[in-house]
Amino acid sequence: MEEKKELEKELQEESVQEESLTEETEEAVKEQKEAESGSEAVSDTPAGAEEDQEEPETEQASGPGEKKGFFKKREKKDKKDEQIAELTDKVKRQLAEFENFRNRTEKEKSQMYTIGARDVIEKILPVVDNFERGIKSIPAEEKEGPVASGMEMIYKQLMTVLTDLGVTPIEAVGQEFDPNLHNAVMHVEKEELGENIVAEEFQKGYQYKDAVLRHSMVSVAN
Repeated sequence: MEEKKELEKELQEESVQEESLTEETEEAVKEQKEAESGSEAVSDTPAGAEEDQEEPETEQASGPGEKKGFFKKREKKDKKDEQIAELTDKVKRQLAEFENFRNRTEKEKSQMYTIGARDVIEKILPVVDNFERGIKSIPAEEKEGPVASGMEMIYKQLMTVLTDLGVTPIEAVGQEFDPNLHNAVMHVEKEELGENIVAEEFQKGYQYKDAVLRHSMVSVAN
């Protein structure tokens, strides 16, 4: 009987220990859950705070970057404007140089044409002189003949061509002596003529436009 009582007592003690262990286990589990939930709450709060703190840092970082990009764009625009201004000035200079070159070329071409024309006309003038001498040498009775008429027609045609080219004879006889137009080879005494007046023409002079091709060879009255 005593053994039975001791056994029942031991069983009761074991059941009490088991209940206490169960309660302790439940309390530990509860405390662990509360600790985990608390840690999650704590971890959430700093994360949000960090995000809030990082946003201003991003704004601060983006601010200087935007300013730097703005200055770069402005610098590029200024460089483009400078390049445009330089190219515009260069084009204007080239256009001015081309205009000067064209004017100079046209002037040189005109001068070359004038020089070439004068050279050719000067070589034709002796032919004109021979025509005039030939016509003057024809006897009066033969002036109406076919040879004289042919020479006269050729001479008139030649003079017409020279006139169209701008060649004109220099007036001499009866005109006041002009050293720019006349070449005095002798002086004569003629009371009927005034002083320094051309008395006679030995060789006809010609002008090409405003330039003298050949001076008139004349005698001048004193």
